[in-house]
Amino acid sequence: MRQVKHLLEDKGGAVHVIAPEAPVLDAIRSMAEHGIGALLVVRGDALAGIVTERDYARKVILKGHSSRETPVSDIMTPAPTTVSLSTTVDECMRLCTELRVRHLPVLEGSKLVGVVSIGDLVKAVITDQAAEIDHLQRYIAG
Repeated sequence: MRQVKHLLEDKGGAVHVIAPEAPVLDAIRSMAEHGIGALLVVRGDALAGIVTERDYARKVILKGHSSRETPVSDIMTPAPTTVSLSTTVDECMRLCTELRVRHLPVLEGSKLVGVVSIGDLVKAVITDQAAEIDHLQRYIAG
């Protein structure tokens, strides 16, 4: 069973972060620049929350707030659900489905070491299924 540590080995451990006091405009700029849908919000070395494009749409745009003046801390999800390096892909998929989230920060102890997205998880499941199908076809073919 594949674990989060295997996904991070494949994709790398790049983590894009922002400070809670940064303006939302900086967060949106950073997400666009990196082609991602979420940033982890860190205070010092500690995970403080997560901010997503969905947060921006629902908590800034729809409420008529200013992206330049609103701090990330006003729209972030504090204390997001996290996973560890040993969490399985299946468990991550269950969490994303049940909690209706698309990103899971990865902690090793209290240290932030990565983030897995629903896209990473789906890719892993598809890869594993393709390998299993190939194995079964070879077995049947003898």
